[in-house]
Amino acid sequence: MGIEKHLSITGTSNVSWKDAVVQAVSEVAKTIDYLSSVKIIDQRAKIDGKKIVQYYVDLDISFIVDRDRD
Repeated sequence: MGIEKHLSITGTSNVSWKDAVVQAVSEVAKTIDYLSSVKIIDQRAKIDGKKIVQYYVDLDISFIVDRDRD
């Protein structure tokens, strides 16, 4: 039986919500092995004048715990 852990993180981008998700997963993958899924919990954006200038996504990222790791 595998054990899965969850992390709550916030990703940001000045391009799009999709880019915020992609960038967040990419950064997490640099330090955590065995990523298994991502769930988008919330999306929001910062507006300056009439334009969106920053996209934010709150994510639940899951990874499998390696019991055999030293």
